[in-house]
Amino acid sequence: MKLLSDASEYALRAVVWMAQRPGKPQKVRELAQGIHAAPGYLVKVLQALTKADILSAQRGSKGGFTLERDPAKLTVLEVINAIDPIERILTCPLGLKSHGTCLCPMHKKIDDAMAKIEASFGSSTIKDLLNQRSRSKPLCDALSVRRS
Repeated sequence: MKLLSDASEYALRAVVWMAQRPGKPQKVRELAQGIHAAPGYLVKVLQALTKADILSAQRGSKGGFTLERDPAKLTVLEVINAIDPIERILTCPLGLKSHGTCLCPMHKKIDDAMAKIEASFGSSTIKDLLNQRSRSKPLCDALSVRRS
């Protein structure tokens, strides 16, 4: 089971990439190369992020996609929800009439875990991801190549 869709993963990578390059419009091709994404698929993700007012898009030779939201205020959950929201279990997925709207212990446990994941993503900002102490930084190989 995959927690996040490929589209959500692309969206997070794109937003992190742009947060590392504030104010600099990103062309789809260079962004796709930097975050290791298929350009044709990525453009749909970027359009959805634009529709959600997370990015802006500018046409033309000096255009591209730009991060519009402050990385210190933009949560991981907002990015995910703009693309493919985390699904919560509201009724028995098996459709058992005996369960009605009450979740059985197994499905309640799964939904509780999803609630914790949702809360974690909701309390983590893009800036947190960039500032978190780690032996590796998001997309750091691409950054070191560009700086050379």
